[in-house]
Amino acid sequence: MKIQSGRSRAYKIFSIVVLVILAILFLFPLYWILTGAFKPAQDIYNPDPVFWPTEWVATNFQNLFKKRTAPLFSLVGLEGPVAPAAFRWLVNSVFMAVMSMLLTCITAAMAGYALAKKRFVGRAILFSLIVCAMALPKQVILIPLLKEMSALKLYDSLWAVIFPTVGWPFGVFLMKQFSESIPGEILEATRIDGASEAKTFITVVLPMVKPGIGALAIFTFINAWNDYFMQLVMLASGENYTIALGIATLQAETSIDMGLLMAGAALASIPIITVFLIFQKYFTQGITMGAVKG
Repeated sequence: MKIQSGRSRAYKIFSIVVLVILAILFLFPLYWILTGAFKPAQDIYNPDPVFWPTEWVATNFQNLFKKRTAPLFSLVGLEGPVAPAAFRWLVNSVFMAVMSMLLTCITAAMAGYALAKKRFVGRAILFSLIVCAMALPKQVILIPLLKEMSALKLYDSLWAVIFPTVGWPFGVFLMKQFSESIPGEILEATRIDGASEAKTFITVVLPMVKPGIGALAIFTFINAWNDYFMQLVMLASGENYTIALGIATLQAETSIDMGLLMAGAALASIPIITVFLIFQKYFTQGITMGAVKG
């Protein structure tokens, strides 16, 4: 017993050491970006790495917000107040990612519940098509998507980036797996009590698949935020750019400014970190529960 206890303790210590090393390796790029955003030029371009700024300056952020201006919002026949273009790009990115997250979670939860708990003709075939679509690269359907958005008069708008992500096959697959764990007896009892299908879904199904929705929310937000290729194809006007596209255009105008890049990357990382901190509890539950069917 003592030998087994000693091995268990040694394994635990070894696991902690490995996890700490991995955490440092994964967090170091974020640390480098955040500190680099406040470094002076001589520290950034120093041949020897400067791990801690010799002087904390806000010059990089000042350059980021002074490079260009844009209307804070644009409506039909109405232009909003002028603001730094970087702030407008950040607002565009947050709006695009949040709307993609909300619409995807809603539609995926409904579709996953229907595929898991409803019996209808073609159910197995439909689910097989969804699984096959998960392996289909987005580049394959890019031209049809572009033509569709143009036909709907949505090209060069944030909705042209949002709508193609709503029917995310992975989201439907994930929510179907969670919906499988809902006991049929509970659904049947709810119907006997006279609850409508909509009330059953809202009051019974959604609370039971909440961990899956939390995990999907993080996946969708990050996927939409980082989908630079789709943003590049669907957006043409500077005022509609996301933060990633905007920073890229600033670099195209001048020589490469690493301080400006790091300031833009630091600004773009704030929403991602915020969303993860909000949904991390559900994300952890979703990862641990998603592989177990009740």
